Amino acid sequence: MRQPEALLTRIALTIARRFDGVFAAETVAEYVRDAYRLLAADAVSTTHLPVLAERFAGQRLTALAQAQGLAAKAVPEVLFVCTRNVGRSQMAAALLAHHAAGRVHVRTAGTAPAAHLDTVVVRALAEIGLDPAEEFPKPLTDEVIRAADIVITMGCGDACPVHPGKRYQDWLLTAPEGQPIERVRRIRDHIDERVRELLAELDITATPLT
Repeated sequence: MRQPEALLTRIALTIARRFDGVFAAETVAEYVRDAYRLLAADAVSTTHLPVLAERFAGQRLTALAQAQGLAAKAVPEVLFVCTRNVGRSQMAAALLAHHAAGRVHVRTAGTAPAAHLDTVVVRALAEIGLDPAEEFPKPLTDEVIRAADIVITMGCGDACPVHPGKRYQDWLLTAPEGQPIERVRRIRDHIDERVRELLAELDITATPLT
């Protein structure tokens, strides 16, 4: 898939201003092009790819800055990793972000990401007042692992790389993709229990769902 070079150059210039003094403009441009390439590999449509590439590149550069000690981490970083990044990891991230209320920063990734979030998962989250509309499946990259304080894997097996010194948890959860809503609700509620347990381990009181 051919990259829209002029548009990606404009995106890179915008992001470079955010990372002025941290990364060279050439590094930013490389990450923008790579973000577009990675997301395009599984995309059904290219309509929103530039916007998503801008977000993805920004997220990766932030993680890289944290991993290299160039940016402070005000709160713990939790990374959820599953296979497709459309169900379990997205539900866990939405629930943790809500319950933590800014006291934890959450990232997600997939070892083989799909093109878009599972619609039944989105529905199950909407039922409890959570909206993952700004989220999108993204591939697992080295810098987000390095920036994480806790890496939680969900069924990705040997495809989930292990970095020495990281705190890992493996949550045994059924994948919700393709499941009826009743089953997805049970998976969602199980994930909610695990998320609350994680917050308790971090000595953070969970904010109730509305």
